[in-house]
Order: sequence, then C-alpha cells, then structure tokens
Amino acid sequence: MIAEGMISSFVILILFFILLLVLIQQSKKGRKFEMKHLPGLDAIEEAVGRATEMGRPIVANPGLGSLRTGPVTIAGLSVVTYVSRIAARNGTKLIVPVADPEILPVVDEIVRTSYNLEGMSEDFDPDYQIRWLGNNQWSWTAGLQGIAEREQVAANIMIGSFAAEAMILAETFARVGAFQVGGLTNTYQIPFFVAACDYTLIGDEMLAAGAYLSNDPEQIATIATEDVFKIVFVGVIVVGVLLGLVGSDLMIKLLEM
Repeated sequence: MIAEGMISSFVILILFFILLLVLIQQSKKGRKFEMKHLPGLDAIEEAVGRATEMGRPIVANPGLGSLRTGPVTIAGLSVVTYVSRIAARNGTKLIVPVADPEILPVVDEIVRTSYNLEGMSEDFDPDYQIRWLGNNQWSWTAGLQGIAEREQVAANIMIGSFAAEAMILAETFARVGAFQVGGLTNTYQIPFFVAACDYTLIGDEMLAAGAYLSNDPEQIATIATEDVFKIVFVGVIVVGVLLGLVGSDLMIKLLEM
C-alpha cells in the first residue's frame, strides 16, 4: 500500500526508470547522445601532458567527501580513474590525496587497476601516489599545501567535494604555478575556483564528468534521462503557474496525491 501523498512520487520514479531502460537499450544499439562540450574535462589530458614535460607531479584530488556524499564523490573518483590511466600511460608522477578512511582502499584499487590496464603495474607506488592526510579538514588541507610546495606540482585536478578549504587550496596551487581544473557543487566556493583555476566545472557539469570521460553508454543514457525529466519538470511548473493564474489548483492536487 502506497502511503498517502506519495503516489505522484512513485509514478514519477516508475516513469524515470522506464525511460532510463529504454534509452540504455537504444544506446547499446548504437544511438548516440550528444553531450555538452566541457572544455575543463578536455583540458585534463593537456594538464597531464604539461606535468609530464616538466617532470613534475600531477595531483588528482577527489576532495573531502566520503562514500556517503554520493554523486559528488563518485564524480571525483571517476576523474581520478581517468587521470591515473593517462598518468600511467605517460609515465607521469601522480599524487592522490585522501581524507576519508572509507575512500582509501577505493582510491588504492582505482589507481592500481589503472596502472595494470595500461601495462604499467611496476610503476604503481602506493606509498608515493596514495597520500593519507587524515580526516580532519584543516590538517588535510595543510598536508596538501605542503605537497604543493615541496613537490612543486605542475597540475592540480580538484574535482569532488570541497568546502571552506577550496580557496586555500586553489590559491596555494596557483602560487606554485600549477595548471588547475576545478569542479564542485558547493555554490559558496565556486567563485574561488573560478578566480584561481584555469577551468572550472560547475554543478551538473561536474556530475556528468564520469559519463563524459568514459563515454559509457549506460552513464550517458542516465544523463539523457535526467535532462528529459528536467524539461518535463520545467513544463509542469509553467503549467502549474498558468493554472494558478486562472484560479485552478489542479496541478497542486495532482502533485499532492
């Protein structure tokens, strides 16, 4: 028995999954879904190439999030996967800072697998590449600042969960001359990334990073489904406003079912 007031939400959920399954099947059959061009993600390979030429490391930073922060952390880990594969392929020094103990084994496995897939398993060095800096926000930030200064990092990819430390990190890496690509969903911190980074991903752009970089049909179909429902919800809002102007509360009643 569906609880009162949840029928409309249940119907929307069912419709979402139906459309998702349809688009996934179409994608597997060869249908191409065009994604918005994201220069920030395209610049990651350039950033790794710059670090390789300079003989200096690149930092792939998924932020302070844990597995509980969901999509934001997953997006950051998707970028770590992409960066680590390019670094392995090019022989670039790679550093991945970790803040949450839940993420530590995940990052270790991501980087290890990336080097194995590129046939460079002998270059995988967890003691150097995977940096556990503690799960306190400010000790983690201070540790990362130290890495930036000591290692003279050539490129810094910060895509994930960031809070008040965003400005400090972006400014520190800018000071050592690092090429920076930033991405986050925290609206309070976006201006600092925009000011200090060469490229910044904002909101949904960051959450689409995994699909964009991997070109995986199922992930792209998921993004397409979300976009369809965004359009539908905007239409519902417009219709609801128009009905309200003529004194009808039909849309409100439907959504309250």
